Amino acid sequence: MGVPPNDGKMEGWLFIIRSHRFGLQFSRRRYFILQENYLRCYKTKPISQEEEPLRSAKIDSYIRITDNGRESINRKVFFIFALYNILNENDHLKLGASGSEDAGRWIRSLQNAVLKECPNPEKEFMSFSKKNWLPSRFGSAKRAQRQRSIDYYSFLHNEAVTSDVIAPSPWKIFGCQNGLRLFKEAKDWDSRGRHWDDHPAIMAVGVLNGTPEAIFHTLMSLGASRSEWDFCFYRGSVVEHLDGHTDILHAKLYSNWLPWGMMRRDFLLRRYWRREEDGTYVILYHSVIHKKCPPQNGYVRACLKSGGYVITPVNKGRESLVKHMLAVNWKFWKVYLRQPSGRSITIRMLERLAALREMFQAKAGNYPSDFSSADSEVKIMLPQDEVEDIKSEDKSQQKFELNADLEEDEAEKTTSGRRSLMSLNDASDEFFDVPDSGEVIAFDHLENGWFPEVSQEWPASNMSQPRLSSAAVFVKKLHDLAVQKKGYMDFQELAKEENVATSFGNTLQKDSACSLPCSWATADPTTFLIRGENYFKDNLKIKATGTLMQMVGADWLRSDRREDDLGSRAESIVQKFAAQGRPEFFFIVNIQVPGVTQHTLALYYMLKTPLEETPLLHSFVNGDDAFRNSRFKLIPYISKGSWIVKQSVGKKACLVGQALEMNYFRGKNYLELDIDVGSSTVARGVVSLVLGYLNHLVIEMAFVIQGNTEEELPEVLLGTCRLNNLDASKSVLV
Repeated sequence: MGVPPNDGKMEGWLFIIRSHRFGLQFSRRRYFILQENYLRCYKTKPISQEEEPLRSAKIDSYIRITDNGRESINRKVFFIFALYNILNENDHLKLGASGSEDAGRWIRSLQNAVLKECPNPEKEFMSFSKKNWLPSRFGSAKRAQRQRSIDYYSFLHNEAVTSDVIAPSPWKIFGCQNGLRLFKEAKDWDSRGRHWDDHPAIMAVGVLNGTPEAIFHTLMSLGASRSEWDFCFYRGSVVEHLDGHTDILHAKLYSNWLPWGMMRRDFLLRRYWRREEDGTYVILYHSVIHKKCPPQNGYVRACLKSGGYVITPVNKGRESLVKHMLAVNWKFWKVYLRQPSGRSITIRMLERLAALREMFQAKAGNYPSDFSSADSEVKIMLPQDEVEDIKSEDKSQQKFELNADLEEDEAEKTTSGRRSLMSLNDASDEFFDVPDSGEVIAFDHLENGWFPEVSQEWPASNMSQPRLSSAAVFVKKLHDLAVQKKGYMDFQELAKEENVATSFGNTLQKDSACSLPCSWATADPTTFLIRGENYFKDNLKIKATGTLMQMVGADWLRSDRREDDLGSRAESIVQKFAAQGRPEFFFIVNIQVPGVTQHTLALYYMLKTPLEETPLLHSFVNGDDAFRNSRFKLIPYISKGSWIVKQSVGKKACLVGQALEMNYFRGKNYLELDIDVGSSTVARGVVSLVLGYLNHLVIEMAFVIQGNTEEELPEVLLGTCRLNNLDASKSVLV
């Protein structure tokens, strides 16, 4: 466990994660100290400051840190984060912490160390540009020159508020039961919340006497300890572990809490989790179909349309405000039973939150002693291929444990002088540490219900995968259009049809009333909050009053390749204006969604006044890529859509260039920003959770160039847009 930073110093036990030549991952427990921008590694806790470390590396402005989520290695659960050098993709270090809070503290400390090396991001960015290591692209840029996406200043630019959108809450309270407030999601026209859908979204809210981390681990557990509070849950297993934040679960329910005569139910769910910067945990679920887990005899497979938990720290983190939401189709075969029975069963299931509250109250927060053991007798259903992988991994581990210390000590003699991240990796990567007999393995694999998969070597393409903020997740969620065939699929599959291409900038119809599906309009700028004139003094944001540019068109395209630099196409609205010698300047936001079929959402904005009259925009248009990445900000808002999508996207502004890779194309009368949605995989879980919801959403966005000095305040929105029920089948083939 890491010791919280004191005078810039962070120290504690971590695990170095490596892969040997057979592709299996292993861990080494080492003591790390971060101080004065140096990360030092020790085999044991040093007893004096004069003790020489085994290895060390400098944390400078070239280092990036990513959050890779939760992973099981040799039947131990780690929370993984990685460091990589943007100048050398082979210079990287993968570390694991035993707890999510511990991993979060290390990530924040490392980020702060980077910021100390580069106290002024803009000046540092500009100095890098002069060294020509971050090249600018002007129209004819080669893909080989593409810069790495960066997660470098995400902590620096987190705003104090939790939302940059002014929006009414759709939740209406309808009762209180077992100390929980009960809410339902009301329709826009149902201001009093009296109407009930067939499968209503219902939320229970309560305060629990436990830390968010303890509650998070309890909710994630599928082992025997779940029987202490979850009276609905009978048995569960992980069908497939997709990545550090996402897996496929199969959950069977008891029948004794269901109405008499009702057949047993089960769920097949995709689970995604993330931790926010304020310590909030979000766990989201929705039903999927998976070839490894077809419907089973004796069970009716219910459909969880959306659901999950939001765990927010209160009272200085000693307690937690927990929201538990469910919208379930219980698959009744009698129509007259559906609405009242389904509603009462959903409410009954939400009462698990009261049981969880009572359990934590009874244990008085003594979570570790009660939840990290006692599940050795639990039998978990696993696919046969996973069982074989585990057996193979165990045999490999036993083989390579011999002579580990001898080989490592020999390697340390030759590597102690190096200063790269790779130097912190143990050179003798063919051996495993033997776990200490007294070492507590937190969150045992049986408790969590999943085992490790055979891992491949650390891929270079993943070195620069950043941790996404809520707004960047929104951009990333558009990736749901590219259905990844990994053995599962969602209930809503997006169809494809052939369409006739038209001129660029005019392929998506405009509908100011937002009554037509698959259309665009401008969003109300007063919905969004921006930095006010005195933001650096009072930290307050104000309502936007207007936009700098006018939205004049949109494209909704699909093709078998990336569609870069749309502004240069002869048939585009941009070139038509240029051919006429008109003075208007265009600003294009091109959101690229990779997949078997490439999808492109392009938004066109036009500035009628001379560019020089807006100094900040002029600097942005004519600046280098690094400066642009440090300033371009997106504010998302799902004004209509499922709770699970709204929870995934959030309403928080982010610097897109710090999370996703962006390419810029500068023409005579335009600047185009191409956002590569596929440049990060961290939000893959969110992408799949919202798969198929796109044509049921109303998406609003606003774009702004962030003001970082008093002279650049107040901020002004560049433009807004409102996308109504986009449909992949209506995208235009190019």
